[in-house]
Amino acid sequence: MAGPVSTQRFEKLVLPHMNSAFNVARWLTHNDQDAQDVVQEAYLRAFRFFGGFRGDDARAWLLSIVRNTFYTWYQQNRGPASDTLEFEEDMPGLETGSEGHDGSPEALLIRSQSQKRVRKALQGLRLEYREVVVLRELEELSYKEIATIVGIPMGTVMSRLGRGRQQLAALLAPTDEEA
Repeated sequence: MAGPVSTQRFEKLVLPHMNSAFNVARWLTHNDQDAQDVVQEAYLRAFRFFGGFRGDDARAWLLSIVRNTFYTWYQQNRGPASDTLEFEEDMPGLETGSEGHDGSPEALLIRSQSQKRVRKALQGLRLEYREVVVLRELEELSYKEIATIVGIPMGTVMSRLGRGRQQLAALLAPTDEEA
């Protein structure tokens, strides 16, 4: 059972990473409610096993738990309804400020359309590629941290990231109608 000291340590080391946990869960689950459920369960697991945490990277440790919790959730909830992708416009991780951008309605529309295309393309990636792209490009984790989180060798991280980026580029390539 966790005492007050470990509770304070947990709050100090793990709670600040809730936004990252939600962002990763959101990209994996495709919707806010499921992401909230995954993050809640992940935080319960993290708290339960926090006594065994000996590392110095609480964020990577937590995101590993979020990822594992997602896969448990996915196995339990996979079915015809879960195979369809839900696309919401307010997905985290692709927000851009207006610094250095033209604030005209045309520029805002173009930027909004570009963000929608990137979100949709990310959603179109296979899960194994999407997770490493999100962890690297949106969460800005190192290859080593991603390898730890995903539980694969660093070379596999680089390979999946390369393939994911290639697929993303292909999905974002202009079509004949857009050219």
